Amino acid sequence: MDNFFYFTEKKRYELGTEARLGTIHTPHGDIETPEFLPVGTLATVKGLTPEQLSRLGVQGLLSNTYHLFLRPGAEVVEELGGLHRFMHWDGPIMTDSGGFQAFSLGAARQLGIGKIGVFPGKEGELTPKKGEAYKPLAHIDEDGVVFRSFLDGSKHRLNPEISIRIQEQLGADIILAFDECTSPAASYEYTALSLERTHRWAERSLEARRDTPQALYGIVQGGEWQDLREKSVQFISALPFQGFAIGGSLGKSKEDMHKVLEWTIPGLPHHKPRHLLGIGEVDDLFEGVQRGVDTFDCVIPTRFARTSNLLVPYDVPGASKRGTLVLRNAEFTRDERPVDPNCHCYCCRNFSRAYLRHLYKSEEILGSVLGTLHNIHFMLTLMRQIRASLEDGTFFELKREWLEKKPRS
Repeated sequence: MDNFFYFTEKKRYELGTEARLGTIHTPHGDIETPEFLPVGTLATVKGLTPEQLSRLGVQGLLSNTYHLFLRPGAEVVEELGGLHRFMHWDGPIMTDSGGFQAFSLGAARQLGIGKIGVFPGKEGELTPKKGEAYKPLAHIDEDGVVFRSFLDGSKHRLNPEISIRIQEQLGADIILAFDECTSPAASYEYTALSLERTHRWAERSLEARRDTPQALYGIVQGGEWQDLREKSVQFISALPFQGFAIGGSLGKSKEDMHKVLEWTIPGLPHHKPRHLLGIGEVDDLFEGVQRGVDTFDCVIPTRFARTSNLLVPYDVPGASKRGTLVLRNAEFTRDERPVDPNCHCYCCRNFSRAYLRHLYKSEEILGSVLGTLHNIHFMLTLMRQIRASLEDGTFFELKREWLEKKPRS
């Protein structure tokens, strides 16, 4: 299997960082790292064709095991030639394991929190939301997770053996071991028990795999606790995975996430790639690369695009604290400027903020299409700049140039 997949570390940046340039070699092409992988949950990046993704320079995608398992079904995708043929995409594909849905359909749904917890009051005051709309749809036991489908309410089980089989049927180049993505609201005691279970599931995931040309990544868990993260690194890195992903709760702030990366990445083998699951705002990319992350995935660029939030540098007049122009706002009604005057994407070369606002306010599909084109172009352009800065030794200058303009609050 390693003949089909391997990682080449091309250059380490400098002492005091884990930042590096590399190449992930897969059966469907190479990924120059560090890189951002757009999310194509249901075998599609919403609003864009595979040809458009290719023209943008997308090197790889991430699709969702749980959702494709429910619809159209892994056996359907397999019968039709696997994900690459099914979606007409000939580049690398990564699939998650379904473990994230243990969180997103469980605690995240019930408590209204993300992987980085933002609590409305003091720790411990978080209470479940009331009503059927917030009822958990996932329940965890030693064998795996029982999900209640959000489509029709039917029950389904995922465990290491089922998850690996589904991912093999989907035919992705990189697949993930089944794990439990823990909640920021989970206690130390629960996270420790969950970690042991995830480690057992990691071994079962390895045992379940067949002789296919797919790389299997192990997932490091442990929540926001240093001893648990280091314990997970020691256990997972000793197993014969082809790469590693960093998952689970990343604390209650971005500073906590940075600490988690610092506890985790130095203990992972340098000859294998590292992926940070579900994280991908501009500051996250710089901080993650500095600490040794090779690849990222996140729904933010595409989800933002569908809500009229188009990514721009932090110092663009009118930009939000998260670095977006919210084009539904009335201030753009007669604004003839492009989203970003310095951007060379198809959207910015041809359309005004006023036109985009009109599309969003009219709920025209083209608004989301153009917004998604712009946001993915923005992310990939930034990653190219980061790779170039690692090559020529100017990474920290580039980081300062971007992040010193970010609002402080």
